[in-house]
Order: sequence, then structure tokens, then C-alpha cells
Amino acid sequence: MLTIDKQGWVQSPLVHLMRRPNLQHGDMKQISGIIVHQTGASTAQSSLDSYLHTSANGAHFLIDKDGTIYQTGSVFWSQHHVGKLRSKCLSEHTCQPIDAKALAKMSPSKMNTSEMKKQVPDRYPSNQDAIGIELVGGTIGTGNDPVYETVTAEQNKSLAWLIGELRQNFGVPLNEIFRHPVVSRKDPHEAETARW
Repeated sequence: MLTIDKQGWVQSPLVHLMRRPNLQHGDMKQISGIIVHQTGASTAQSSLDSYLHTSANGAHFLIDKDGTIYQTGSVFWSQHHVGKLRSKCLSEHTCQPIDAKALAKMSPSKMNTSEMKKQVPDRYPSNQDAIGIELVGGTIGTGNDPVYETVTAEQNKSLAWLIGELRQNFGVPLNEIFRHPVVSRKDPHEAETARW
């Protein structure tokens, strides 16, 4: 089992620390969910390098194609990895009719503002309360509907282990773990072959 120190860094021989301070965008006081992403870049080094930029955005963990897990941000940091939230009740068809009608007319920014007034589980986990895990995997093809590389068996094995350990440490329910495009307006193919 992994342990987490007081600064939010994992202590495990299976997790390599690659601290990227530019990813911190405030403190994360509560962990309510986990969001699974997939990079647009086809190498871990490309993502790790991009996290060094002053205005970097990225997830707390990065899993390379060979299954190597890197921790790039403290689990107590809020990081910009989610984007504007979709309405959970609209996506799951559980809204009251009057709310569904109002939400359907909202711009993405207004919907996000409306959702952020709610708490998990009434909304999807956000930058403020979700751990992000990136899987290395570039896109294949061009155009408006790119397809991501298939997640490797090694990545899925590491992903399942990491999610299990994080769930145990923070009490995150299985139903609060999502692929990125479920919770935000991202490419629908992102992390579609991820398994946990």
C-alpha cells in the first residue's frame, strides 16, 4: 500500500517523483473524485517538459506507456486539469424538468458556474476536489475527430493499482471516477481504452 506524506507526495517504489511546482493553482482541501485523462503527446518526456512552463496545466500523475507512474503534483494541490464542468444531472438524465430546461440553454461558462455551486455527488469532481491521472498516448489522424492511441496493458495495470490505492487513502467511491470527456467538454475519444 502506498503512503502519502504531509506535503501530499506518494511514498512508494512504484511511483517516481517528478515535482512540477508550476502545476499548483492553490490548495485542494478535499478530494472527492479522480479524473482519468490521456495526453495529446506520444511521450512522457514531452508532457513532463510542458509541465515546466510558467502557465503549465497538468494532472497529479502521469503514467507512461510502459506503466511507469510519475507524480508531478502534490495531491494537496489544486491543478488545472478538468476544465468547465458539464451538468451531471443533465448528462445522467436526473434533473428536475425545469432545471434541465434552464441548463440546456446555458453556455459552458454559465453551466460551470452553476455546477460549482453544488457539491459532489450532485456535480462532477472539479479542479478544486479531483485528483488527475494522465495516460501517455498521442492522437492518431487529423481533423475534428482525432482518435487516441490505445492505452497499453501496462498503463491499465498501473492505472488500476493507482486508483485502488488513492481510493483507499481518500475514500473516493468508484462512481466518482470519470474519464475526462464525461465531466468536461473534451474529445470524446480521450482515454476511451483506459480500464480500472
